[in-house]
Amino acid sequence: MNDVIPATFAQALAHAARTWPQTEAVAIGAQRLTYAMLWDKVRLYAANLRRLGLRRGEHCAILLGNSAEWVALAYAVATLGAVVVPVNTRFKRDELRYCLEQSDARLLVMPDRFLEIDFLAMVRAICALDATLPDPALALLRSVIVLGAEVPRGALAAAELERPAAALPDETSEDVGGDDVVLIQYTSGTTSHPKGVMLTHRGMLADAWHVGRRLGLRPRDRYFSARPLFHVAGTTLSMLTSLVAGATYLTTERFDAGEALRIMATERCTHTSGNDTMFLMMLAHPELKRARLQLRAAWAAATYGVMKRIHDEMGVAGICSAYGLSEASPNVAMAPYDDDLETRLNGFAQLLPGVEVRIVDAETGADQPVGSAGEILVRGWNVMKGYYRMPEQTAKAIDAHGWLHSGDLGVMDGAGRLRFVDRIKDMLRVGGENVAPVEIEDVLNAHPAVRQAQVVGVPDARLVEVPAAYVIVKPGAQVEPEQLIDWCRERCANFKVPRYVRIIDSFDAIGMTASAKVQRNKLRAFALSDLGLEPATR
Repeated sequence: MNDVIPATFAQALAHAARTWPQTEAVAIGAQRLTYAMLWDKVRLYAANLRRLGLRRGEHCAILLGNSAEWVALAYAVATLGAVVVPVNTRFKRDELRYCLEQSDARLLVMPDRFLEIDFLAMVRAICALDATLPDPALALLRSVIVLGAEVPRGALAAAELERPAAALPDETSEDVGGDDVVLIQYTSGTTSHPKGVMLTHRGMLADAWHVGRRLGLRPRDRYFSARPLFHVAGTTLSMLTSLVAGATYLTTERFDAGEALRIMATERCTHTSGNDTMFLMMLAHPELKRARLQLRAAWAAATYGVMKRIHDEMGVAGICSAYGLSEASPNVAMAPYDDDLETRLNGFAQLLPGVEVRIVDAETGADQPVGSAGEILVRGWNVMKGYYRMPEQTAKAIDAHGWLHSGDLGVMDGAGRLRFVDRIKDMLRVGGENVAPVEIEDVLNAHPAVRQAQVVGVPDARLVEVPAAYVIVKPGAQVEPEQLIDWCRERCANFKVPRYVRIIDSFDAIGMTASAKVQRNKLRAFALSDLGLEPATR
């Protein structure tokens, strides 16, 4: 790996193009780009984005599946000193509207259709895509570029990105600094709407560089990761980690366990990563017995049992445990691939250099002794600049001394390794996606028959955790659980749709606080019994 951590995305890509010009940078299906080809494409995209009016500090939303276009666009936006806003391709209309509006997006790049989803119809329901932009509904959105055959009158065709340009920006021409915000990552939390995490060039690149070191990633290695690029596990821990190491980044538009195994075998991949759901799906797939994997290392945030199966059944000797969160760029700690195996399997990870962690009592703030669980606090170069246009939420997350309060429970061992234990905040983790119960509750509470809804997470064999909703209906109203599930399915991403809905008369017998709030821990225990589910083990 390069021994100097680049300060900006453009500097990192320019260095890779000079150092490994003929090495494949991106291999996504039939899309194959060497580092030299990728840098040329990025400079051309950047020149055309600048021609279309995108300026330093402005925000460009990318609503695409994993592709060479996504990668090139992100680097092009960053080269101009503008800010990438990754948009979850599983968002429904209202979620997409919120993201574009809250992020102050000036430009949107999107497909006409993706995975049978008509995104044009979705955007047409938000703003006047068949007329001249901007539309008062999204007053700051000046331009929409559509990748696909159908291009509305108010939008631009993808060919606009490929027009010949006389002056191409390079890694120094736009006066971009390492401490500039480069990406706004929307993440669910304790509020009813996702928060936009502001991450910097330097934070994301340094995070990627250290992760590459922990994985033993070398130039010309081949790193397959199906993590979506609308997550920081896709951008920082996959795309950028490959870049700073001079490795090849391989991915797919959507995750399919059999396809992932075939790609890793035929492409002779040396590294991979995924969440516990992805690995469980691959471990259960019949293709695993036929695939001749050559994986040296991988990382996962998973339980001991899943980690051991990755090691034993997939033959990944260098399986690494990891802990992170979007607000920390995202990695905080990762076990080196050659650390003691049992330590790695048990989830203990070494802090990244220059990153501090405290384990404190969540109520009193007192530091906890070695081996005792408490809230994980993080401080260092990887901590976000804050939540975009949410100063109060930022102040709650980062205290006056610069400590990021994760809302996660962890322990430290005597050697300073960190292990994630559980969540303190009421977050659900559905197949690798963070989901705030209040987001789903807001959707259910908007139904005309619903008086009150409460959502908790319950175990699931494939997705690890899924939402379960308990609902009280209004006097005289009637509604069936299936109708409420359909209501949610029309209004929020599929992973947020409750797997179970129960209609009840009252929460009193389950457990209420003195301030008349439902106690989620008691509701979850009730749900496990009510639904006949076994508690998940971590």
